[in-house]
Amino acid sequence: MLKPSKPSSLLAALLLHPGSVVSTGYLLRALWDDDQPATARAALQSCVLRLRRIFVKYGVAGDVIEAVPGGYRMNVDTDTLDLVRFRTLVRAADGAGDAEGELYRLKEALTLWQGPLLANVPSLMLHRDEVPGLTEERLRTLERACDIELSLGRCRQVLVDLWEAARRHPGRERFAEQLIEALYRTGRQSEALAEYRAVKGRLKEELGIDPGPSLQRLELAILRGDDLGSVALDQAPQPLEIAAPVRPTAPVAVTATVPAPDDGGRPYGDWAPAADRPVPPGTRAAPAPLAFPASPAHLVPPALPVPPVPSFTGRAAERADITARLRECSPDTALVVLSGAPGIGKTALARQCAHDTQDTFPGGVFVVAMTHPDGAPLTSDEAMAHLPRPGAGASRALLVLDDVTTADQVRPLLPAVPGGAVIVTSRRGLAGLMATHGGSVHRLSTLDPAESRQLLTAALGAERVAAEPAAAGELADVCGHFPLSLRIAAARLLTRPGLSVEDCVRWLAEDPPARLSLADDPRMSVPQVFGRALHRLEPRWRDAFRRLGDQEGLLVPAHALGDSPEAEEALERLADAGLLEEGPPGPYRIHRLLKIYARRQARERNTGEAATVPH
Repeated sequence: MLKPSKPSSLLAALLLHPGSVVSTGYLLRALWDDDQPATARAALQSCVLRLRRIFVKYGVAGDVIEAVPGGYRMNVDTDTLDLVRFRTLVRAADGAGDAEGELYRLKEALTLWQGPLLANVPSLMLHRDEVPGLTEERLRTLERACDIELSLGRCRQVLVDLWEAARRHPGRERFAEQLIEALYRTGRQSEALAEYRAVKGRLKEELGIDPGPSLQRLELAILRGDDLGSVALDQAPQPLEIAAPVRPTAPVAVTATVPAPDDGGRPYGDWAPAADRPVPPGTRAAPAPLAFPASPAHLVPPALPVPPVPSFTGRAAERADITARLRECSPDTALVVLSGAPGIGKTALARQCAHDTQDTFPGGVFVVAMTHPDGAPLTSDEAMAHLPRPGAGASRALLVLDDVTTADQVRPLLPAVPGGAVIVTSRRGLAGLMATHGGSVHRLSTLDPAESRQLLTAALGAERVAAEPAAAGELADVCGHFPLSLRIAAARLLTRPGLSVEDCVRWLAEDPPARLSLADDPRMSVPQVFGRALHRLEPRWRDAFRRLGDQEGLLVPAHALGDSPEAEEALERLADAGLLEEGPPGPYRIHRLLKIYARRQARERNTGEAATVPH
């Protein structure tokens, strides 16, 4: 094992991207972060030479590190790198076709993880930017393996793994949910309920929120004494068909709000059970988090209220307009689209409006994440598997489609809620959907200073904000008045009670938006949210965005990228993706945080282009 050094950081940066060209700019940041010496490029070449000599010394081919235009590439395979083998095994598990085969491959993949990640690598950038993603890969795989063990009835066998996972990763409610289910199904009801109360207390104390819908449904099922798995504890378990499409699916949250029975004694209304819905071709049936007893005539999750969004503030005009539109009774489906920049608060507003109007929808509220964890969009068939069949019931329902990428995802789902309502959140304006189905569009902008202060007060407490009122205003400015940025900054202050708001502002201001990120949750990261939005674009539009980083100021004239039709189209595409605002007949505008991000992207591109001569 290499000692902690610049060569070990270089090797890690290359191995984290096996077989891919790693740009010189990325490698320089991996070695020196943003504190790069004037001789950084020469030192990088020296590190490459040192690694090649070390490889030759231990019988590894010296040319395994290949110099290519723009950077370096390291060619490895499943026999030489555990990360490649891990991902190969996980992909093989997806296509195994049976639960035992999938579980075997997942367990083999998990055995490859030994010790802490990048333990001998001193690179701050790699630990900050890469380790969270790697951790997420492992934990998602462990969750899948535990799901399969539970579905096969092996609750006792999986308890040890779940105890450790739930204690090591208290922020992941899924591990707590699996542990509680395993305890209950092994006859330890009191311990299961005690574990639930402990999780609930921690969430309330640390974050001021309640457990998620799945955990609440689980508690209710335990209190009722439901048979969660329909598996006798002293009998051999019946294998279930484990659902996983070819790629890992995004968690789909479904919250049903159903009134007292008024349909002939059926306590859960007319929604069709998931088992009766067609499964999209090429996938296996999706597993429910719980297997509820088949006593009612129609099987759906028990009724739960839609909780309010914690610390929700602002958006008064939009909120009033949306709730009024949702409450209107009409034979047509009411359609509301919330669009805007990544991190602007579209999802929070949609969920808060769903909470405000849930009493209007006796058929329930259904919230569906429309993208997979890898960013790929759900097909309409995949989304439909979590919705009532068209015409299955007469009750009005509300459907919230979160993070939609195209209008074609939405159109086939509208018949599922005739006479109800649909809220769509998307970074795009979805003008094509408006042209064919009508509705209203709310393009969200940043919060105003008063709203930002309200959010910080709700998150941090009135005393802490009042103690440093000027610093709180500066913090909102540094965060660009983006709700996501403000929540990330508030979380940092909450977890560091001794940190003053002024010191937090000073630290963030040195490198926004890069420092607006939480290490333990890749989703709470402004650079990653911006990066995912940029990655969805075609390469030519991504390059156009980076070129805006070379421009001065926040106003983007129509000729900023040239006078060609393609340059004009590029600005329109970026505006549609939420990366620019307004546009013809007036100039476009780019938000300051997005401008800083574009400038950094441009700097990395220019650095890569400058290093085109192999060394």
